Amino acid sequence: MGRDPSPVLDRYPPRGPVPAPAAGGSPVTTPPSPSPRPAPAATATPGPASAPPPEGLIRLERPFDVDEFAQMLGETAIRVTVPRDALPEVLRRVTDFMGFGIYVYSVTVRPADSELLRGYVVELQRVDFDPDAKAWRPFVERGTAGPKP
Repeated sequence: MGRDPSPVLDRYPPRGPVPAPAAGGSPVTTPPSPSPRPAPAATATPGPASAPPPEGLIRLERPFDVDEFAQMLGETAIRVTVPRDALPEVLRRVTDFMGFGIYVYSVTVRPADSELLRGYVVELQRVDFDPDAKAWRPFVERGTAGPKP
């Protein structure tokens, strides 16, 4: 292909066979590595309903991401379980988002179903101000404004 030989191979030549040990011992050889076998194809056979995992297994959960939560802001209703250390940042982001005045939420925070208080359930419900009742009411989608026929 017209490429120059590698200077690394000149300086470090490939390894040769393992030399035989001195004093009549048997030569030490490394077993050849097993050739990779293709994984068996997964088959979708209908079977009995999957049982819940045994209690001894570790269940991995995705860590809570505040930025991912912030992308949900703008929906009518949001319900998430927030770790204790992320709760102040979540509430700050909600109040910053409501500061624009377009979306206003009724915010409910309660402890998650655990006695250790490691997480909190945060529920956001979009609300609108009703000037006649002088109170916040749940948001009702009224459709999009468009040209009238």
